[in-house]
Amino acid sequence: MFETDKKLLNDFQRDFPLVPRPFAEIGRSLGISEGEVLEDFTRHIENKTISRIGAVVRPGTVGVSTLAAMKVPQEKLIEIAKIVSSFDEVNHNYEREHSFNLWFVITAPNESRLQEVLAEIENKTGITPMNLPMEHDYHLDLGFKLKW
Repeated sequence: MFETDKKLLNDFQRDFPLVPRPFAEIGRSLGISEGEVLEDFTRHIENKTISRIGAVVRPGTVGVSTLAAMKVPQEKLIEIAKIVSSFDEVNHNYEREHSFNLWFVITAPNESRLQEVLAEIENKTGITPMNLPMEHDYHLDLGFKLKW
């Protein structure tokens, strides 16, 4: 990876510039143009080096969210994971070594939509998601120092 890529992927996981043109600000700090920053981030999203650029806010501050889990036959895991990920409200999903082997987070504007998404996932997959709403929140630092 180029040095600029390393800085883009490490240095802006936290303290993303909260200004009208954040990519121009990032470009200034790296000595490249706003367009180059946008091209680089777009390339990383297309290559799946990163999945998204966006804020992480305290649960319950904007909309509602839940953790969900499903028991998916191993031979259907990739297929079902793709269906789950096709919903805009699903932030991410991941496999776990457990009978409930597919876990994911849903964020929706309200409880009604969250329940609709759970029902739609069940309808499309034939598998009932277990809804695990948060009872207590804990701060998790979602930034990861990448090493090359």
